[in-house]
Amino acid sequence: MNIGLILFALGIVLMINANIGYAPWEVFHVGLANTFGLSLGITTIIAGLVIVIIVTLLGEKLGIGTICSMVLTGAFIDIFYFFRIIPVTQSLISGIIMLISGIALLSLGSYFYIKSAFGVGPRDNLMVVLAKRTKLPVGLCRGAIELMVTLIGWILGGMIGIGTVISVIAIGFCIQITFKLLKFDVTAIKHESLSDSLTKIRELMR
Repeated sequence: MNIGLILFALGIVLMINANIGYAPWEVFHVGLANTFGLSLGITTIIAGLVIVIIVTLLGEKLGIGTICSMVLTGAFIDIFYFFRIIPVTQSLISGIIMLISGIALLSLGSYFYIKSAFGVGPRDNLMVVLAKRTKLPVGLCRGAIELMVTLIGWILGGMIGIGTVISVIAIGFCIQITFKLLKFDVTAIKHESLSDSLTKIRELMR
């Protein structure tokens, strides 16, 4: 799970530093960070916390992976920015290469994270809750959420560009290809709830 979250965070930093337009949620997070003067990592954690509270109130079960995703992804993002190991690109070609590399890492991170079976991330939980409540297709719910956060983030100063379009088109496709190459069936995974994980931890400590 932690390997997945590290790769996920590194992928996000690469996609942002590609400097040709952010993916929908990053438009939102960067816009919030710029507005309130917070680090990108802290903003990601706060947004995740708000989403976790919302989905919990709506009756969705959480896993230990949901909590770790909320906290550690933001922490890893800030660590990568603190050490400045990823440069900001200044050209379209290098930006596209870095963006695609980021999407590939994000997809690989998703594989490790989901395969750990400790629960899905806050934003995926929000998508599931919306689909259950509205009875609309999951894809439509995801699209509506991403459109909303993109618009809000853009109003707050997040960057929209060709990278945003590429991200919207390529992320789902890249994740699908990654899972196929690794022969991973996401529908076969049964995620542990938070209470299940805590019960196992207590048993191990006896």
